Amino acid sequence: MFEYEGLPETIPARMVELYLQINGHLCFARHAGELYVYTGGMGGEPDVYYRPTVYTVANPAQDWSKNLIIGADCAVMRNDSLYLGLLPLYRRYAHALAENELSLHVTDINSRMISLISASDDRTIESARKYLEDIERGKLGVIAENAFLEGLKAQPLTSSGRNVLMDLMEYEQYLKSGWFNEIGLDSNYNMKRERLNTAEVEMNNDALAPLVDDMLRSREEGLEEANALFGTSMSVKLSSAWEQNRLETEAMLDAIEEGPEPEGGEEGGSDDETE
Repeated sequence: MFEYEGLPETIPARMVELYLQINGHLCFARHAGELYVYTGGMGGEPDVYYRPTVYTVANPAQDWSKNLIIGADCAVMRNDSLYLGLLPLYRRYAHALAENELSLHVTDINSRMISLISASDDRTIESARKYLEDIERGKLGVIAENAFLEGLKAQPLTSSGRNVLMDLMEYEQYLKSGWFNEIGLDSNYNMKRERLNTAEVEMNNDALAPLVDDMLRSREEGLEEANALFGTSMSVKLSSAWEQNRLETEAMLDAIEEGPEPEGGEEGGSDDETE
């Protein structure tokens, strides 16, 4: 989602994103003369706006733990304005998708049952089982006596299973589309069973940017503080599909601002124009 430049060799870009997306924040700090990123807890005596002033880290591999003063010993980078990260969002959609997958599985199994068969005695049960086995193997089932018909009852089930299955499939599409849209990737969630016009396809474009913009701005501010504190030149920008979406949006906004060209071409002055 993001591409980093200027990170020291001691800071893998993957770990930066892992810490931010899972924990919601991290800090840049020096240890043994090298710059690292750590994740920990924030606390200390709050400042005038009730923000934490101390970042506590503990790293077993380095045998090092310390209470770092924010702004003096370390620079804090947050994933978003609320320090939430993406894990709560992912848990929400993953839980809903898992529940829906279970419902799909149960509905799929239940859709195999066209009717319920009941019998009054063991002999009829065995005859019914043999009859069903013959049908399953492709043989023609034969009923030998009237007692079988008299002791056997079949209750037809409702045909709503197919509708339930379609609803669950549409709900899964809705959840996946919502998940993608939340993290700034356009995915159609319109449940119409007809063709969509251009306006319907592009109706959710405005909803894609806010979280992505907030995450990018939070990272830029964190790197600016780290660069000022440690004399580095780290930077970040959008990557992959997110960068492409940004470029397409900027091009569209530029076209809207320019507007249509005036009729008759460019305006020009007359030949007898005076100074």
